Amino acid sequence: VGGRSGGMGSIVIIIIFIVIAMAFGINPLSILTGGGSSTDVPFQQTLPPQNANEDELANFVGVMVKDTEDYWGNYFREQGGTYTAPKVVLFSGQTESACGIADTSSGPFYCPNDSKVYIDLAFYDQLRRQFGAPGDFAQAYVIAHEVGHHVQNLTGVLPEFNQARQTMSQDQANAASVK
Repeated sequence: VGGRSGGMGSIVIIIIFIVIAMAFGINPLSILTGGGSSTDVPFQQTLPPQNANEDELANFVGVMVKDTEDYWGNYFREQGGTYTAPKVVLFSGQTESACGIADTSSGPFYCPNDSKVYIDLAFYDQLRRQFGAPGDFAQAYVIAHEVGHHVQNLTGVLPEFNQARQTMSQDQANAASVK
């Protein structure tokens, strides 16, 4: 996958895609997979890349995270705020976060407890093989999506959503117990 230079244009397209999809209540990954279910960026790798492909993916993640930092840094600055970029942890197989232990079944995720984005490099192979979503766009989407959760956390949207989700679950449990 030669010529990965990132670029502000690619991240803007991805962000626009995510915003439009979320506005319509669509999981953008489901579009990429054809439906289906379900800063300083100090990379912390629990395991070093095992092969040239993982090394290339790690470099790509770095470029994309830098693009998200540039975009969100400018956006927050225009709004009179300051953007604090998430730390990014690259792993393959299993890692430990402030949200608990995660393995390949977790895939990439954002942990608000430590403000870190966890990228499972093995997930990119799964995107290609299982979901039929190969290439830079699908990989960049995953990064932008997880960084988006960090932005939601910074703006207070994520904690509000998690609280509302908890309340909704309790209401549903109470309704079920009445029957």
